[in-house]
Amino acid sequence: MTAWLAVFAAASLPAQSPPNQAPPNQAPIGPATIDLVNPMIGTGGEGHTFPGAVAPFGMVQFSPDTDTSCVVRECYSHAAGYRYADPTIQGFSLTHFSGAGHSDLGDFLMMPVAGDDVPLAPGDPGKPGSGYRSRYDHAAEVARPGYYAVVLKDRGVHAELTAGTRIGVARYRAASRTQPMHLVLDLRSSLYNYPGKVLWSSVRLRPDGIVTGCRQTRGWAPDRTLCFALRFSAPLTGHAFVSTETDVTYKGFQGPGRGSDAVAERAGRSLVARFDFGPLDRAIEVTSAISSVDEAGAIANLASEPGDFDAIRAKTRTAWRAALDVLTIDAPAPMRTSVATALYHALIAPAVAGDVDGRYRGPDNQIHRADGFVFRSTFSLWDTFRAEHPLLTLIQPASTSSDIVRSLVASRDHSPDGILPVWQFQGRETWTMIGYHAAPVIADAYLKGIGGFDADAALAAMEASATYAPYGGLGAYMTRGYVPIDREPEAASKTVEYAYDDWTIARMARAMGRTDIAATFEKRAGNWRNSFDVRTGFIRARKSDGAFRVPFDPTAINYGSDYTEGNAWQYSWFVPQDQAALVRALGGEAATIAKLDAMFEFDNSKLDYSHAEDIAGLIGQYIHGNEPSHHVAYLYSYAGAPWRTQARLKQIVESQYRPTPDGLSGNDDLGQMSAWLVFTALGFYPVTPASLEYVIGRPFVNRAVLALPNGRHLTIIADRLDDGHPYVGAVTLNGVPVTRAYLRHAEIMAGGELRFTMQPGPNTAWASRRADRPYSSSTARLPARSAGPG
Repeated sequence: MTAWLAVFAAASLPAQSPPNQAPPNQAPIGPATIDLVNPMIGTGGEGHTFPGAVAPFGMVQFSPDTDTSCVVRECYSHAAGYRYADPTIQGFSLTHFSGAGHSDLGDFLMMPVAGDDVPLAPGDPGKPGSGYRSRYDHAAEVARPGYYAVVLKDRGVHAELTAGTRIGVARYRAASRTQPMHLVLDLRSSLYNYPGKVLWSSVRLRPDGIVTGCRQTRGWAPDRTLCFALRFSAPLTGHAFVSTETDVTYKGFQGPGRGSDAVAERAGRSLVARFDFGPLDRAIEVTSAISSVDEAGAIANLASEPGDFDAIRAKTRTAWRAALDVLTIDAPAPMRTSVATALYHALIAPAVAGDVDGRYRGPDNQIHRADGFVFRSTFSLWDTFRAEHPLLTLIQPASTSSDIVRSLVASRDHSPDGILPVWQFQGRETWTMIGYHAAPVIADAYLKGIGGFDADAALAAMEASATYAPYGGLGAYMTRGYVPIDREPEAASKTVEYAYDDWTIARMARAMGRTDIAATFEKRAGNWRNSFDVRTGFIRARKSDGAFRVPFDPTAINYGSDYTEGNAWQYSWFVPQDQAALVRALGGEAATIAKLDAMFEFDNSKLDYSHAEDIAGLIGQYIHGNEPSHHVAYLYSYAGAPWRTQARLKQIVESQYRPTPDGLSGNDDLGQMSAWLVFTALGFYPVTPASLEYVIGRPFVNRAVLALPNGRHLTIIADRLDDGHPYVGAVTLNGVPVTRAYLRHAEIMAGGELRFTMQPGPNTAWASRRADRPYSSSTARLPARSAGPG
């Protein structure tokens, strides 16, 4: 290691933290959670996470992009911009998705260059020196919460990134002080960067030295505008704004904020800018901000978080420390790292999408102002309603109430179609995936006693979404009780997902005393039966004439077919609102257990799923790399065999999670894969959000302390936990035996001690009685609503 690299690496190390604080009368249980996090987990394989700098739920997600030159079908592997195996870094951009199954963003890519030669094209990754991209070495790369650093070998630059909520700060240092420093800003670059994606862009140098601009793109979101502002810590010695296409007539794209006060400006479809600083005796800092509203919004966001690189880094580290301190972990080192990083990944989205003055761009592409809340976006709801949002109700209830739910309802108010978001980012709807899964997010928060939003308006938004006939076959679903496959693709999946969402609407309506709405949606919640084929034991697609579609292959996976990113094996278990009824429909407990075993033990040797990008992490026909399977291992408990759940969870955790770049078997999907691990490691999981219950599995940590928002703590202890003791022998809560297979939300929020006694073999008697089984609507015995978060 060269001397300057050694100094750089030492400077990049995080400040040492004292041991994490424990509840009164308890000793600390290990290093601070923040010091266990490894943001590189998921940056290889198909995890699609990014290693760069971001604050909790930050608007700016500042990270390296290793390649943006993909064609459409090849973009999947670079959905987060960075891929661990790539040999070069193309630059650092301000926006990314954490673990999405689709690519977009990568806005406003910047690349520092030291020396006299300043290329304005990225170049060929196979030809070093052919452009502004650079080779790098993982040994000279550092990733921590809120901080990223790397040495750009070809460009001769040490690069460091940090981020606040609405800003990103980069610090660049040339290896030699005699070399002039430059910054390339490439407005052509984007993720999912097919020809014609950038509709228009602008760049402007203002008299005060701030650089602003905007661009309009047509990507995953059909029309998206984003603006930026840059401030430099050193004066410019020169600049150039270059269009790399034939000059075109200005078409009126205002940028927004185009004016005559600029020192220089340019607009076009293919712009790249160069900023020159000359030789510098110290590092240059570049502070960036974005706004979906206009340049003025970006400038205001830029000013909203003052401080230099070190100040912003320290502030963001403090924010991460507070966010991650909700959980302390004692476990073997690999598990500690995996769980801590999972918690970190679960706290990146839904991201702030509103400006510091409250303005934001809505689904109608118009500007609105949030009243008393911070507008959020990046809603991957088909994924995150399952565990990500239930986790946030435990550790971020204020954010859930005042930001997330109000943002969902506000988006519905501004939606041209009058429905809640489906898959939204930066306020723009993509219509990706199925269901109206904002409904369970809202219902779960309300039923848990989380306030801060207008429940009547929220219920009206849920009802409107569930009765909008043009959406996804809902018209036929409301008249027939199922979605017909000859009129709507993925009809089997849509039928059962709509039925679950309907049940959550009914739950919230009944708790609010709206018995008319509750009765309607309770009836609709039973529509899953209309797609259940008693003869085969699978959920299947039916045609308009009522017949099941043939031929039928339960292992077939094809986009646009009967199922969404899955097949009959995965979707036939999606009746979370009434698993007891499904057990009966399958022929009883023994038949259900046998079918679950058949799913996990299925021989896939003759099947080829290479055409389906999201099908990863297979254990038989269980597919942990995609969400429809995520609750399935817990379903043994509904058939009286929780010990089988315990065995399957061990199989899943050991094969699907590792503290390595390829340590996630599938897309993290904005925190869902990670939230699954956090819950599962603690020993319980929300199979049915809005039920106010968690199914008990088995813990994967020796001890953990969950700091609850009401000031209480839940301590989880697993006595004798090791590979030789994988089964639960007994469970106690505050010293009282728990003989049922579930915990109530109120019990968790009350805090105390949840203790598991582990043993070598299964306890087949524990929680096996029918009275001990988790929630099902046909056997419901729960209160309508929790007393609240504390």
